[in-house]
Amino acid sequence: QVQLVESGGGLVQAEGSLRLSCAASGSDFSLNDMAWYRQIPGKERDLVARITNRGITNYADSVKGRFTISRDDAKSMVYLQMNNLKPEDTAVYYCHATVPMIADYTYDYWGQGTQVTVSS
Repeated sequence: QVQLVESGGGLVQAEGSLRLSCAASGSDFSLNDMAWYRQIPGKERDLVARITNRGITNYADSVKGRFTISRDDAKSMVYLQMNNLKPEDTAVYYCHATVPMIADYTYDYWGQGTQVTVSS
């Protein structure tokens, strides 16, 4: 069983910054592909940023140049540095892990979410 716990959310003014953290346990973290998603109530959960176990990253167009995803395998942590925040970034942010298993099977895990609110 994999457990993901997010932290670092809060209330910030537009153009401000936050860094989200996700602590993972219950698996060999270095093998996991990690990602951040966000969701507004009543809307779908959308990918924000992803980082593979090889360190390859990709970002949603809406956050390119502003957000940076990173990982520290020694600490089993993944981070999302968010700069130049906009009111449109307001959402619950979720940490996500894709965990490899036997016979090339993978399983998805989600954190509990952390609220990010950006005031105009």
